[in-house]
Parts: sequence; structure tokens; C-alpha cells
Amino acid sequence: MAKGDAVCARELAVGYDGRALIHGIGFEVRRGEIVALIGPNGSGKSTLLKTLARQLAAVAGTVWICGGELRALSGRALATRMAVLLTDRPRPELMTCRDVVAMGRYPYTGRMGTLAREDEEKVEAALQAVHAADLAGRDFNAISDGQRQRVMLARAICQEPEVIVLDEPTSFLDIRHKLELLGILRRMAREQGIAVVMSLHEIDLAQKVADRVMCVKGEMPGRFGPPAEVFDEAAVRELYGIDRGFYDARFGSVELPRPEGEPQVFVLSSCGTGIPVYRALQKAGVPFAAGVLYANDVDYQLARLLASEVIVAEPFEPVGGALIRRALDCMRTCGRAIDAGVKLGSCNAALRALVEEAGRMPAFEL
Repeated sequence: MAKGDAVCARELAVGYDGRALIHGIGFEVRRGEIVALIGPNGSGKSTLLKTLARQLAAVAGTVWICGGELRALSGRALATRMAVLLTDRPRPELMTCRDVVAMGRYPYTGRMGTLAREDEEKVEAALQAVHAADLAGRDFNAISDGQRQRVMLARAICQEPEVIVLDEPTSFLDIRHKLELLGILRRMAREQGIAVVMSLHEIDLAQKVADRVMCVKGEMPGRFGPPAEVFDEAAVRELYGIDRGFYDARFGSVELPRPEGEPQVFVLSSCGTGIPVYRALQKAGVPFAAGVLYANDVDYQLARLLASEVIVAEPFEPVGGALIRRALDCMRTCGRAIDAGVKLGSCNAALRALVEEAGRMPAFEL
């Protein structure tokens, strides 16, 4: 285990009843780093996290947590090093949200579990950190799933761990609270040096928040590295078995399949003006062509996924006559055109011929 690593696994095999579902796992999580596990349902992400949290015994291999071998740590020692937030939803009876958060301080209290003033202050600070101070006096079982998730995160924060393990922490949260929760984890990792290991179904969020990503599918772990190295369209397609639709690694978005058939309408656009038109045509099931688009135009990034045909120009180069003729031929074959808004400049001045031709064609109503 290298200096600076909070979690280290070597030759780890995880599974149930002595049978390995995944083997040959080796990785490390550095202090201040967020590692996200991604992969389809049933791929073993939760099994791996439960093994790290010692809720399941490892089938083989070794795990170290902050320098101590996992299986050798006492319960109290592990609780002061690691906080765990898994998908199991606790249902404590007659406990307020403050009581639940205060449970995070129990590894630091005596046998009677009495909280000192300092402990109470940490409870309040944890509730404030997740914007749940207004829930403190409410019955934990009488709040929403999303609110419970925030309270459980406050309990983990209150525990002052060096490692936090979370299984699908953004489940049941609306977009605002997803962003808040991930922002809190990002800040804790950066400012307090806490190592975060979590599974996420939202791969777009994993791409944006994680320092490194591990792909989990099959008997052996897949790619493990920075998001820029892990996320590409082919890798995500293979990981999730996507045979219809697309994952756009550049923007971290999932796209439904393009409409099938020959293009029926030609779309002129630039600088993002075509994106709402492309989506409207896709929803209506209308195949379309797009152009002339520069390869570095934001419209091109979506058109290449949704359009039946895209006519592309090299960035920063003048749009030549051959491309204009090809676009005019395509537009006339379609018979209808939509001018979503083209910004003309010195390099693409030739597009004016397309704009003028589009204006002479029958209007296409979305």
C-alpha cells in the first residue's frame, strides 16, 4: 500500500457463499480522490462495495483501509476510518433526524453513548452541510426518500471518516439535490482529504465528478482510470450492451436512436441553433440531413448521432464549392428545408446559397 492511499485492494475476489462473482480486482483510492464504479445492474458494484465495507467477507485477496488490513481492524477502528452509505434504507423507530445523524458520533463516545458538547456541534454542522437543519426535529421515518438520503449523508459526515463508501447515493434525489450531494462529496474530498468510493447509475455525473472510474461487468474488472481515458462511445456501448441509441462521451449525454430512413428534410444551422430542431425531428420520427457544419461546431456533435447524413467542413477553413454543391443536391433531394439560423462570416459566406435555396422551398412544420 503506497503512501497517500486510503484504500488498496490486491488480488481481491468478491461474491457470496465462497463463490467469486468478480476476481482479480486490484486498485487503490488516494486520499482526496473520488472513484466511481459504473456498470449495468447486477454487475457486482454493490457486492464490491459491501466487501470494502466488511458487510461481506472477501472470497480471496486483501484490502487495506488507511494502512490497516480490513479483516484485522476492530469494529471501532473501522468505524473511525470508514463511513458507509449503502442502498439498504434503515427504519429506526422513534428517532428524529438529529438522532440518526448523532449515531455517527458513537465510535467516539463512551459505553453510555453520551454526546459531549463538541459532538453535538458536529451533529449540527453535519446537518447544515447537507442543507437538512430544518429536518433535525422531524421523525426520520416521516420524511421523503430524498430527505432520508441527505440525513444519512450527514451521519456519514458526522463520523469524520477518512473513507466514505456509497452505493448509488443519488438515487431518489431530484436534480437539485443530486448536484448538491455530489458537490458536498467533491468539497469534502478536496478540502478534507477524504477518499470517496461510490457507485453511480448516472454515468454523465460519474464522468463529471469522479477523478477515476472503474468499469464493473463480468468476472474481471474492466477499465480503470481517469474519465477522459475510460469514457468513449465504444467503451460505454460495450459496457452496457447498448444496441439502440448512443452515449455522447464529449458531453456526457445519452441519445435515443436516430430516425430510420432516407432524409426528408435538410436542416441549416450553426452554433447550437440546430440542436432543438434535431431533437424535435427525432421525436417526430422524421429522418433529416444537416450541413454544412464545421466539425468543431456544437451542432455537429449532435447531428453526427441523430442525422441520416451530415455534410462536414474542416474547422476554420473556407467552405468550398464542392461542399455547397453536395449540400444543394441533398437539400433538393429532401425537397424541404429548415433554416434554424446560420451565422455567416468570411469563412462560411458560401452558405448564403443554401440559405437562399432553403427560402425558396416549401416550409416544413414541426
